[in-house]
Amino acid sequence: MSRPLSQAGFFFLLALSLRAGEFDTLVDRFFDQAYFRFHPTEATSAGFHEYDNRLEDYSRASIRAETAALKRFLGDFQKFPSEPDCDLVIARIRARLLDLETIRMWEKNPDSYSGGITNSVFVIMSRSFAPAPTRLEALIARERQIPGVLAAARANLKNPPRIYTEIALEQLPGIVKFFEKDVPAAFQSVTQARLLRDFEAANRGVIEALTQYQSFLRDRLLPQSNGDFRIGGDAFRQKLLFEEMVDTPLDRLLEIGYQDLRRNQAALRGAAARIDSRREPRAVLGDLERDGPAPGKLLQAFRDVLGVLREFIQTRNIVTIPSPVPPILQETPPFMRALTFASMDTPGPYETMAKEAFFNVTLPEPDWSPQRIAEHMAGFNRGTVISTAIHEAYPGHYTQFLWVQRASSKTRRLLGCGTNSEGWAHYAEQMMLDEGYGKGDLKLRLGQIQDALLRNGRYIAGIQMHTGKMTYEQGVDFFMKEGFQSRANAER
Repeated sequence: MSRPLSQAGFFFLLALSLRAGEFDTLVDRFFDQAYFRFHPTEATSAGFHEYDNRLEDYSRASIRAETAALKRFLGDFQKFPSEPDCDLVIARIRARLLDLETIRMWEKNPDSYSGGITNSVFVIMSRSFAPAPTRLEALIARERQIPGVLAAARANLKNPPRIYTEIALEQLPGIVKFFEKDVPAAFQSVTQARLLRDFEAANRGVIEALTQYQSFLRDRLLPQSNGDFRIGGDAFRQKLLFEEMVDTPLDRLLEIGYQDLRRNQAALRGAAARIDSRREPRAVLGDLERDGPAPGKLLQAFRDVLGVLREFIQTRNIVTIPSPVPPILQETPPFMRALTFASMDTPGPYETMAKEAFFNVTLPEPDWSPQRIAEHMAGFNRGTVISTAIHEAYPGHYTQFLWVQRASSKTRRLLGCGTNSEGWAHYAEQMMLDEGYGKGDLKLRLGQIQDALLRNGRYIAGIQMHTGKMTYEQGVDFFMKEGFQSRANAER
């Protein structure tokens, strides 16, 4: 028989409840005043559409205002006792301040401006969270602010690393075509004459501003791009602490990374020997890299896989998939192609209308050489198509982000970290084969291990390059020799 709650116990629980209410109110204020206010594109992605007509302000005045707001909220959150949600917000604030004040990517990365504004438009046009005319009104409002963003970029950028400027220049032709063709095509159903006139004028202004920005990068910034991409050991340690809550010393992290690299290398050699013991592992892997779909059939190859993966998961009761709707396979948007092979774009945790999820796959560009196309497609062989589909969709990112929508707090829904999302997806690649998917097909296992080695390479090269112990070319060489990757994949 339970005992009645004492008066002291009642007031203690009441105090806890009031304190929790104060914390929740502070969280709401933080996201409104120090997060979405400065990152309205993230608000749109998350499902908060009152920010749809706003665009990021990249001016130095806005950077100073964001920095001040973050420091105020940092002090407010530090008044609460340590608990997981509070710790998560504090870590996010510190991570953002590290980027603004120490790493200062806003001074170094020209692609963050041209890619950022393109994503801001893309999130308006890609999902039908409102009627097309309503979304076009918001898009026009954002487009009218884009020339100002690119003007701020010219004022902010100082001696960026050359490769950052090169990546921005590589992506800009596709971005211009995106505004010339894709954006108008997305709103063909709109018939209101005023809207169409306003859109045509705003969109033309964006194209002109981007063309001028491209000339600025090529003619003025590229010759002056002699900066160092390395952030240094101290900033790297702080980045891990604030973004991932990892305080393990870098030397120990490298030991762990190399141990896992050697384990996966041994597994790859073992799988290759079981396929053909008379040949070197690289020769066996080379056969696998040529065993894949043609570029024009790549998207369909992924479509064919998704249903089979989903059925396997359901039959084996591996995890409940919260939605019956499969993700839509599409070509990677132009502002993302230089740095990604595949990605998942899932509806935000507060999106109530538009439930489309997009599985992006990067296809070869029309002007690539046959060799570059072959190297790119080597990353989409029969084995890695399976592991990529597992990673991005079932039961990887898509499945996990559907569950994130059901998280217990606003903080948990909106703030995450790479070790959680990428960690789950990497784990799923191996787990699915361990559970019997593919019925022991060694070529699928070989592809899964090759992808695991890619992640080993990222882990080790990321630490070594940013702490000054590995150059870019040494990093490329490391991916090729130690990670068994093609040169095109290693460079990316």
